[in-house]
Amino acid sequence: MILVLAGTKDGRDLVNLLINYDYEVMASVFSDYGRELIDLGVPVHTGPLDSNGFTTLIHTNKITMIVDASHPYAVNVSENAMKACQATTIAYVRYERPSAALPNYDGLHIVHDYAEAAQVAGSLGKTIFLTTGSRHLKIFKNSTFLHKHRLIARVLPEPGVLTECLELGFTPRDIVAIQGPFSHELNVALFEEYHAEVIVTKNSGEIGGSDTKITAAMELHLPLVVIDRPIIQYNNVVYDVTEVIKFIREVY
Repeated sequence: MILVLAGTKDGRDLVNLLINYDYEVMASVFSDYGRELIDLGVPVHTGPLDSNGFTTLIHTNKITMIVDASHPYAVNVSENAMKACQATTIAYVRYERPSAALPNYDGLHIVHDYAEAAQVAGSLGKTIFLTTGSRHLKIFKNSTFLHKHRLIARVLPEPGVLTECLELGFTPRDIVAIQGPFSHELNVALFEEYHAEVIVTKNSGEIGGSDTKITAAMELHLPLVVIDRPIIQYNNVVYDVTEVIKFIREVY
């Protein structure tokens, strides 16, 4: 049984690909919403896992390999999966989606973490449009550099996410609950509608819609703060789905 960490579109695509190659597959996702997106007739584990949780899942379901297609910024997921693979001596391979090409743009500001993003964004404008997901909104809300700013949060339309936003102090008028990725035109329209002065995003690659956020910000001449990808020492990493299949054939 191959366990695919499949909380992203490319992860779901990998599940489907492995099914087509007649591999026995199980998927792992973070949320109920992620589970609903996997409609491929495979067993699915829902919820976060620490290294011990991964180890238990491996033993219970006789997992012989993990294909890690989790989000590029899901550091804990990857590190916990690698620890569990080492503890159980099963194979691990990371599928890393390509980054979006960053343009030569005067308004581009590359930072290394969310706290730095809050500080830089606060110096560039008063209305900050956050397209970084929901899990680190607290950092922006608690930043001393943003206390006098208006923060717009674009998040998934999940009840738990919306509750979290409200508990953090976001008002309904500052929550954009919509499923991406988004076209260039829709990004432009949303940035204009909310009178955004600064855009904050991550480099999630084209499949995550980073390219159209970048081009929209550039068209509107808006400062763009990009949180760079975390540096993780993966045990094995590939950048193309064909390389995933090659790796599986070599070790499975």
